[in-house]
Amino acid sequence: MTLVDRTRSLQKRLAQLDPATLGREETRKLLAELSDVLSQHGERYYTLDDPIISDGEYDALMARLRQIEDMNPVLADPNSPAKRVGSAPLAAFDKVEHPEPLLSLANAFSEEDIRAWYDRGLRNLGMLDPATREEALPRLALEPKIDGVALALTYDRGMLVRAATRGNGRMGEDVTENVRTIRCIPLSLSGRGIPSRMEVRGEVYFQRTAFRRLNARLEGEGLKSFANPRNAAAGSLRQLDSRVTAKRPLSFFAYAIGPASDGLPPLHSERLYQLETWGLPISPENRCVDSVDEAISVAVSWSARRASMDYEIDGVVIKFDDIAVQEQLGNVSNAPRWAIAYKFPAQEVTTTLRDIVVNVGRTGQITPEAVLEPVQIGGVCVSQATLHNSDYILSRDIRIGDTVVVKRAGDVIPQVLGPVVSARTGEERPWVVPRECPVCGAPLDRIEGEADTYCVSADCPEQFMRLLEHFASRNAMDIEGLGSKLAVLLAREQLVERLDDLFRLQMDDLIHLEGFGEKKAHNLLEGIVKARRRPLSNLVFALGIRHVGKTTAEALAGSFDSVDAVAAASLDTLQTVDGVGTVVAQSVYDWFRVEENRRLVRALASLGVNTSRQDDEARIHQEEGPITGKTLVVTGTLETMTREEARKMIAAHGGKTASSVSRNTDYLVAGASPGSKMDKAVELGVPVLSERDLLNLLS
Repeated sequence: MTLVDRTRSLQKRLAQLDPATLGREETRKLLAELSDVLSQHGERYYTLDDPIISDGEYDALMARLRQIEDMNPVLADPNSPAKRVGSAPLAAFDKVEHPEPLLSLANAFSEEDIRAWYDRGLRNLGMLDPATREEALPRLALEPKIDGVALALTYDRGMLVRAATRGNGRMGEDVTENVRTIRCIPLSLSGRGIPSRMEVRGEVYFQRTAFRRLNARLEGEGLKSFANPRNAAAGSLRQLDSRVTAKRPLSFFAYAIGPASDGLPPLHSERLYQLETWGLPISPENRCVDSVDEAISVAVSWSARRASMDYEIDGVVIKFDDIAVQEQLGNVSNAPRWAIAYKFPAQEVTTTLRDIVVNVGRTGQITPEAVLEPVQIGGVCVSQATLHNSDYILSRDIRIGDTVVVKRAGDVIPQVLGPVVSARTGEERPWVVPRECPVCGAPLDRIEGEADTYCVSADCPEQFMRLLEHFASRNAMDIEGLGSKLAVLLAREQLVERLDDLFRLQMDDLIHLEGFGEKKAHNLLEGIVKARRRPLSNLVFALGIRHVGKTTAEALAGSFDSVDAVAAASLDTLQTVDGVGTVVAQSVYDWFRVEENRRLVRALASLGVNTSRQDDEARIHQEEGPITGKTLVVTGTLETMTREEARKMIAAHGGKTASSVSRNTDYLVAGASPGSKMDKAVELGVPVLSERDLLNLLS
């Protein structure tokens, strides 16, 4: 049985198992199996840099091992993975003994776990009982738990003399020559009070932007790309040729001072600040709080905005800030009592790819989708994930039957990152790119210069059902009650064969449909009546023209007074519209050259659908308007208008709006509860306007 099969079998058994009901021999066997499986996974993770399960799955198995060992201390193996940190160093590197062990951290998976750790610390300090406590509670220091590779730097008289990986916690690997190539790690420190000899501990990682650039370069050179930034950091740091490491833009954050020869500040937070003054980078997110409630609040907020950070974090490290308190609390065998890692819900897991199916979108775009063995990611059961396009599958050699890594970040659609090649059994099957539409059988076409493939048949029923759903969606014609299920029903019953058929529906057409009563039919017809009065930009977006999103539709509506004017515009004229480039202009121009599309517009107009620009859509042309040509982002809850109304006002005064803050943003308009966009604006120095500021600016 492969390691993957053993792991899956073990996970299923543990999910249904109550360890308290096991006999002594059953417990011993279970501990032995858990230890063996975790040891193998540890070897793959720490030594080979080739894990075949996610961090979340590994943590869950380790938590179960510790639970069973705690219940049965007599049966616990002294060499259990729970007692060890990492794994043995590679033979290709010189071994380095750490002056003090680089310990692991105990994990917390809930607020209750954090409070339990904190209470244990206070109990050991004799401070749990408020009646007997004579001094203030010790402060807590918080740091993001960077998903990278632990590193120990040794400075002698301010000069970098050694860099070592964690290894097994006591013996690491000497990677000094590689670390010298990391530009953010100083080769010599500067400033006052530098100890004559000092070990600095931290994490090597890849920024998300740098990681994407690295993968793009590797793929361009025909080389294998990395599945995630952590693997990229580990692989880059442990290159035998330091010239390879030098080409990879690694980053580093220091998170502690280890053994040091001279006196240092008494607080952990002060020591980190001291490191920064000497030239070592520390995380700008680091902070101190006065209570465990504040610590939990900060940890939860970081979890909510982790996707907006330019580096991967998988949790928050919480420490007692006072070094004297840390020394008083001490360590257990492999972890300090004075610190804990609050782990976020898993965003990456491994599971089996059962099949690859093909979907047809509203523009005819063919999208492959992964059918997965159902798996929990961050509290959500995932059974399907996107595979983007055929090039994505082929370039990563993703096969049916593979064990694959699946990621779900925030509300983003789950995606398959790639296969775990080392878990293959030989029974996996390569996917064959289809040549015909799976719905209508028409030949598929790939436009030159694009990665996507399209069904070219105008009569493809699947295309039309998706187009009908899009046409009725909120940002399009906003027909309440007409979702995906009803779109399929209306199309299959042949009540709506073209988009204009929607506006010909009568009560008698609907009343006999399954699930329809008179009230539901009346509400739908009322929604269709309201749709006739939608703004021009909604109609342009609803038509489903390839590459025309909501913002582009608003730009076209602001520049032309009707659909007919857009249809009559030349290719050159279309390209003069702000935000409309060559590809979009060509797509719009081509769409209106098709007779069936022109017939649709004429039919909609004859049925009373608004095809002209409304007053509030016209752009105000000013010689030197205060926001003409500028990019604004709107966030938070505004007092006198919705965010959508604010965006329309900005567009009417010649400004542009974007969904996220970047260096190209000119202003952030912030209402109440602005969230992470405010943090990003402050970080980048983007001016922030209140709602009143915006109104004053425009007036």
